[in-house]
Amino acid sequence: MSGSKCARWRSWLLLMGLVVGPSLLAAESAGERFAAIWQAEWHWRLAQSPLLATGVGEHRFDDRLGDPSPEAQARRAQHWRGVLAELDAIDMGALSASERIDYAIFRAQVEGAAEEIELGGHLIPFNSDSSFWSGIAMLPRMHPWRSGKDVENYLARLEAIPGWFDQQIALMRLGLERGMTLPRAVLGGRDAAVAQVAAIDDPEKTVWYAPLAKLPADVPEAEAAALRERARKAIAEGVIPAHQKLLEFLREEYFPNARETLGASALPNGEAYYRRQIREYVTLDLSPEDIHQTGLKELERIGAAMEAIRSEVGFEGDLEAFFQFLRTDPQFYAQTPEELLMHAAWIAKRADAALPRFFGLLPRKPYGVAPVPDAIAPYYTAGRYVGPPENSPEPGWYWVNTHQLDSRPLHSLPALTLHEAVPGHHLQIALAAELGEQPPFRRHSYISAYGEGWALYAEELGHEMGIYRTPFERFGQLSYAAWRASRLVVDTGIHAMGWSREQALDFMRAHTALSEHEIGTEVDRYISWPGQALSYMIGMIRIRELRAEAEQVLGPDFDVRAFHDALLALGSVPLDVLERETRAWIAGQAARVP
Repeated sequence: MSGSKCARWRSWLLLMGLVVGPSLLAAESAGERFAAIWQAEWHWRLAQSPLLATGVGEHRFDDRLGDPSPEAQARRAQHWRGVLAELDAIDMGALSASERIDYAIFRAQVEGAAEEIELGGHLIPFNSDSSFWSGIAMLPRMHPWRSGKDVENYLARLEAIPGWFDQQIALMRLGLERGMTLPRAVLGGRDAAVAQVAAIDDPEKTVWYAPLAKLPADVPEAEAAALRERARKAIAEGVIPAHQKLLEFLREEYFPNARETLGASALPNGEAYYRRQIREYVTLDLSPEDIHQTGLKELERIGAAMEAIRSEVGFEGDLEAFFQFLRTDPQFYAQTPEELLMHAAWIAKRADAALPRFFGLLPRKPYGVAPVPDAIAPYYTAGRYVGPPENSPEPGWYWVNTHQLDSRPLHSLPALTLHEAVPGHHLQIALAAELGEQPPFRRHSYISAYGEGWALYAEELGHEMGIYRTPFERFGQLSYAAWRASRLVVDTGIHAMGWSREQALDFMRAHTALSEHEIGTEVDRYISWPGQALSYMIGMIRIRELRAEAEQVLGPDFDVRAFHDALLALGSVPLDVLERETRAWIAGQAARVP
């Protein structure tokens, strides 16, 4: 039996829950055993997470939503602990260099998933950035719509929504009992999207009915009316009432009884939970104190550069007054949503034109520019990149928040565009999706320290690309950098050092030119999503240091296009792997120099 067939057979046996005998194990190399483990776990993971499966192009589970119940979560944690025991039995020294990268990423995924459940993170199924109810509103966009079978699967999912919502409510009730909730201070208005659906009186006016307007070609006209009626019934008698039930639960039970404390450290096992969040998003075992000090040092550097621009434009007030000028002067704001989108699209096309000078390899998948959906815009960040499902004909999307235009300054738009579109998220994520030789658990994962660190590095790269045309736009980039450095201070301040919400707001006001609305939504985001905000600046600092190291070692032979291609060719990796592999690339380049 060949090694690949042996691995596939063992993977199938593991998936079926059968025992693998020692004779088969002995016949496998360390690489084959590792491949069998991750293949079995990946198949199992997709079966456990049908929405994930659909998103990555696996359509065997398109008729279901999954089981988020506490019992199912406990079984998952136990399963992942078993996978970790299998991984521990593998001889790392016998793996190839690429297998060791795969192993490090896979092990971190499995360990993080188990710890998330063990520490109770699954009991908080929403934050200020995302929620299960906003996720299910994306179902019409992500579900395939190619055949009559796809329609049947879609309707089965609609019919499953009420029970799925009930399970999510049960999780949140358990969270209330155990003190695992979001802070009450950030819950105001978080039910807006739920209330919007709950008030709909016509199922055809919902996002879930929209795909039924045009059915796939293989659906006979005689069946179309029955399918549409089934959809109307599922929405009217299931989906809308489920939102009404959830709304009542949130307003009458969850919000009033949510915890009054603010930081993650106040949760049960709070210190351990926050350190896990740091490891999850930063991919390094850094202490909150070290991260806090790094933020303060970065702010000192950025503040000096801000002062230089303030002097350059001849502004007579101090930096705080300059911030206020940038926040309030009408010249810095679009008058209509269309104007803001046009500015964003023009910046994006200028960035597109500059890419070949800085990258040797560009993705095939294009991207578009669109507004953040109205249902989530009031509490959403300034912009977001939304990638397409696997094998989808859809492009990637750079979302621009056109809600409350007086909080969306044009001087920050170039930095936002570089971050979310190119050379930031779209370029990195679209290229990663084309790295077909990587295991799917890598190709379809997102490591925040790498992805957000790269996108923040892309903002700085905009200076070399010629994107920032005015001192105010250069200041906008510095303000965004200060925003990310402030996160290191504010996130750790809230979750490890007992900061109040007002302390966090005051710190952001003093160190960034963000609008008051953005400062409020951002601080609430950090409160409700511990650790994630740390990934941007920590990741960018590592990338910036690696580039400086490459420039120093290679001197005139340094090629920025080759450097960028080498970083992006890795896909999404933890920072320690990024450092090791990039230094190996630098050494290899140096060895080729005569």
